[in-house]
Amino acid sequence: MVGTARLEPASWMSAAPVKAVFDALGAPDVDVRFVGGCVRDAVLSRPIKDIDIATPDEPARVVEKLANAGLKAVPTGLAHGTVTAVAESQPFEITTLRKDTACDGRYAAVEFTTDWVEDASRRDFTFNALSLRLTGHLFDPFGGVEDAYAGRVRFVGDPRDRIQEDYLRILRFFRFVALYGSEEPDLKILAACRELRSGLGSLSTERVRDEMVKLLNAPDPIPALTAMDAAEILYDLFPETAGVNALERLIAVEQELELVLNDKTWRRRWLALFDHLASDVAGRMKISGKDSKSINALCKSAVAAADAQDSVALNRFLYEFADASDQDCPAIGGLALACARDSGQVSARWSSLITHVHGWSAQKFPLRGVDVQSLGVEAGPQIGALLREIKQDWVDGGCVSTTSELRAQLKSRTK
Repeated sequence: MVGTARLEPASWMSAAPVKAVFDALGAPDVDVRFVGGCVRDAVLSRPIKDIDIATPDEPARVVEKLANAGLKAVPTGLAHGTVTAVAESQPFEITTLRKDTACDGRYAAVEFTTDWVEDASRRDFTFNALSLRLTGHLFDPFGGVEDAYAGRVRFVGDPRDRIQEDYLRILRFFRFVALYGSEEPDLKILAACRELRSGLGSLSTERVRDEMVKLLNAPDPIPALTAMDAAEILYDLFPETAGVNALERLIAVEQELELVLNDKTWRRRWLALFDHLASDVAGRMKISGKDSKSINALCKSAVAAADAQDSVALNRFLYEFADASDQDCPAIGGLALACARDSGQVSARWSSLITHVHGWSAQKFPLRGVDVQSLGVEAGPQIGALLREIKQDWVDGGCVSTTSELRAQLKSRTK
């Protein structure tokens, strides 16, 4: 039986772009609803990110209605019933109600339907099967509201059936445990995940990577990763890891230092989880060049932070890795990693170093090309080469040499 309740309409529901899409789709005469994550997060009073919508109209009709209303329609997945509407530059994914007719563990063949419960039955977790009308009427066919409030991640129906439809749901389960769970994961679900974990081998590297990144960005991913480890899933996917102890220490340091968490947090946690093999795992998981560069910078920063035992080494570390305007600068992550590797205890030294990073502004290297030319060096690449050499010496010395000292050093090299 479908449970119904009422959710007080919020500002995101009455925004002009949202209303434009609902009007275009024919609401309220047509039963158009919000579905998925935006409904779940609205129930939990969490920030709303992507807004997904469902309708009984088939995709061709959805495209026609959007066009008639002057809205852009992007056919992002017509075969599976998905059209993206764009209103005032904001995208909305609109999906026709559907049911799965065949699944192979990765992809599903679907048929369109007008039955909301049938559509909800194909979703993974109970709190992801909620739907919401613009009026605030909330539909809860599987007890998802109660599960959401309890912090309980529960599959719709039999976990084994849901997992065998799409093996990615194993990783989604642990990710949702990290993000929404406050109860211990259900033992029967963990047993199903462990039993069916070989199906993860059918997934693309990119899908596995993206789930892992999202999991590591959770405020505290340790309970979920510990459960993954106990189910032999973490080691199967990442034999490079020695477990979660190092990451647990890092998260304790993050919490004590009150470090900002955002969508880049996973980079330093990746290093804690995989340590000296982090770059190898990043390559195997097809991490982007930009993210790989950041991981490498964090790795170097952690080593330099551990070595910053005197003022010269500290200045060198700050110059290379710190940026007071950037909350994600390598110095912050490197210090947290070094502290976690040291003892996991935030001593006065580590607190002082963090304070230095937040209050530090980069010193400007005093010399310029004209200083080299004034010594008779002809214009050309040799000027840049000389400046780089002197600058590196200046950094290695803790950025304390004066302009006159640097000019003297430059002069001695141009004789």
